[in-house]
Amino acid sequence: MHQVQDITAGQAYRGREAGRAAPFLPMSRPEMEQLGWDSCDVIVVTGDAYVDHPSFGMAIIGRLLEAQGFRVGIIAQPDWNSAEPFRCLGKPNLFFGVTAGNMDSMVNRYTSDHRLRHNDSYTPNDEGGKRPDRAVIVYSQRCREAYRDVPIVLGGIEASLRRIAQYDYWSDKVRRSVLMDSKADLLVYGNGERAIIDIAHRVAAGEKPREMTDIRGTAMVRNGVPADWIVLDATATIDESIAAPPGPPAHKAAAEPTVLRLPAYEQVKDDPVLYAHTSRILHLESNPGNARALVQRHGDKDVWLNPPPIPLTTPEMDSVYALPYARAPHPAYGDARIPAWEMIRFSVNIMRGCFGGCSFCSITEHEGRVIQSRSEGSIIREIEAIRDKVKGFTGIISDLGGPTANMYRLACKDPAIEAVCRRPSCVFPDICKNLNTDHDPLIQLYRKVRAVPGVKKVHIASGLRYDLAVRSPAYVEELVTHHVGGYLKIAPEHTEPGPLAMMMKPGIGAYDQFKQMFDMYARRAGKKLYLIPYFIAAHPGTSDEDMVNLALWLKKNGFRADQVQTFLPSPMSLATAMYHGGRNPLRPIRRQGGELVATAKGLRQRRLHKAFLRYHDPENWPLLREALTRMGRRDLIGSGPQHLVPAGQPVGAARTAAAASRAGRDRPGKSFVTQQAGAGRRPRPTKTPSE
Repeated sequence: MHQVQDITAGQAYRGREAGRAAPFLPMSRPEMEQLGWDSCDVIVVTGDAYVDHPSFGMAIIGRLLEAQGFRVGIIAQPDWNSAEPFRCLGKPNLFFGVTAGNMDSMVNRYTSDHRLRHNDSYTPNDEGGKRPDRAVIVYSQRCREAYRDVPIVLGGIEASLRRIAQYDYWSDKVRRSVLMDSKADLLVYGNGERAIIDIAHRVAAGEKPREMTDIRGTAMVRNGVPADWIVLDATATIDESIAAPPGPPAHKAAAEPTVLRLPAYEQVKDDPVLYAHTSRILHLESNPGNARALVQRHGDKDVWLNPPPIPLTTPEMDSVYALPYARAPHPAYGDARIPAWEMIRFSVNIMRGCFGGCSFCSITEHEGRVIQSRSEGSIIREIEAIRDKVKGFTGIISDLGGPTANMYRLACKDPAIEAVCRRPSCVFPDICKNLNTDHDPLIQLYRKVRAVPGVKKVHIASGLRYDLAVRSPAYVEELVTHHVGGYLKIAPEHTEPGPLAMMMKPGIGAYDQFKQMFDMYARRAGKKLYLIPYFIAAHPGTSDEDMVNLALWLKKNGFRADQVQTFLPSPMSLATAMYHGGRNPLRPIRRQGGELVATAKGLRQRRLHKAFLRYHDPENWPLLREALTRMGRRDLIGSGPQHLVPAGQPVGAARTAAAASRAGRDRPGKSFVTQQAGAGRRPRPTKTPSE
């Protein structure tokens, strides 16, 4: 398998121009002319506004290729109704790079209730509707119309999470790999720095992207499996109790490469059980140290996935964040407000990846489980750049984090063990004994950042893994004493063992332990601080009774959530496989038997679960009273402190509440009882023990 060894090494494509950074990557022909360009080598088409900052994918890829000597242009949020806007920078010499942006375009555009969002944080003035649905497919089609012979390379989270056949919540069906629907030449999944540098240099040398079959972290369409490969059929293992598909014979393993054949698109599209099995296999083959190539048939073609990319080293991470970003939106936007930029303009990303493996989250599928950390020097230099260059800086760093705030420099104690591990999570059902949980490097980083001249306050706003934090009381004390301003948001997601097990989250006892430490250190610091917990409604494995218990917990602890989250099945996640297939892909999938997972699918049932999170809202009371009566829990209806909702509506709220109740009857909900596998008895709620 071909692999770029160091993203900072290699000969620049245009040696005499290497090191000449544009103020901004050009978005127009006049800008190209000012730079002395007659053409671009690579043109990146993106669904986001162009913000030249390392939190935006198009900026990282563009600046990285620029540092390699390539001329890179940006077409941001083009009008997709014709091919003309895709010709605005002329014909690229090498390829189009196409991305939907920092979010999947469907997640960006629609709520979990299928409602249209009218805003878009990645668009000037928060305006909605500036990118198409399924943007990767639409943009690719327009690029092909604009210049039919120019190769198209897909990247970004939408392409990454749709690289094989995937369940699509909005159409309620399994869709083909985005490679097939977009007719692109190559797809880069995960963090794409290594792959995109390799691709650019090889295209410049005359190679065609469709012929690049040996680059890690890429997917492509092939006519079949080469004769010298061993093919293992994953479909045949569905009824076997296995940890992973079997490896090749020992005498052949060293000599012949192996590819794992997943069930074909035509099989999984109409078979939710086989889909869940496929999801399980995909996630077992996600460790860069031992993952095998995967192949999935689509009609008469194969979609081929090479193993994941090798994580970046600390020096490579530092080089990515040291690129000459303008750290601002492109001047073409004038004074327009871009909410996503405003949110991160004074924040610093210190690491990538997440080994939490939460089943509903896309971070692990995209960035991987191996933590990639920057050096202290790199982080401090970025903070100094914010202080010196970013307008409006008042001395406050809004966040020092990443996918998870406190995984900085945490890793497996033994690289040899890490290379062969197939656990989907390092912290579930328990924290692995081989995981280094030492928070001292992070504590030292916090202290050094606070000492930077001009820095008055450093907040930690990224999600905190509190089951790890309690392993380091010194970290919790440092965090509470210096880095929490009023309140800290964390995400227990639920209180009950059944849904928590399906989420791969720790039990609520870990939250209680963290809260106890948090409150103690807040008192010692003489501060009045609060924890704000986040919860998810209607996650697979959640019963009505689970939501009642969560609502009672919220009331007991005095929480009244204003904004709540209903589970949204994002492409390729394990929780989405549970939602679609009704099976638990965290364990071997079987036709007969296996672990079933109950899921709220009807609109009424999903709204009910959301209503329990907002038990205090009068609009939800009719729906809750009806549900509590049906469940035999009228003891929770009344005006006493032990009750969840009152028996009547307040004056003026009756009409609104009645409308809300009627809305809940739009479609019937599905039952929340599921039968124990193989049992011939009356169905009853299934509980899965937590860790």
